[in-house]
Amino acid sequence: MDAHLKTVAEKCLSASYAGTMAFPEIVGTLMAAGFEGYLVDYRRATNTYYLPDGDSVVLDNEPSDGKVAAGFNAAGVEAEVRRAQANGPDYTYKGFCQSAKAHGCAGYIVSFSGRRVVYFGRTAETHVEHFPDQ
Repeated sequence: MDAHLKTVAEKCLSASYAGTMAFPEIVGTLMAAGFEGYLVDYRRATNTYYLPDGDSVVLDNEPSDGKVAAGFNAAGVEAEVRRAQANGPDYTYKGFCQSAKAHGCAGYIVSFSGRRVVYFGRTAETHVEHFPDQ
């Protein structure tokens, strides 16, 4: 992968943890760079950023407390997503990750062209969030 593209992905990942970029800004930045989506894997503590030609880069996530719960609580994941969307003063991405794992979320895939995020559990149960209309 091109070094510039890897740097863009690293910047977006760091900014999510630092709270300096919100999800819509991260999506816009990655799309402008040419990415088509990314995968967050809580069990491996990695993010994989994909280009349309099949190239990808895998980056390590900051570790978050707790393990992925065995059962998937879609309502709990949805509540965490709503809290993230509200972006209140107590919101942190690290806290979101910890809470999502406690609700059984093993990871999520973001599709820019599909305009959605699919959150999944260890048993492949899912919760789908569509990007809001602009």
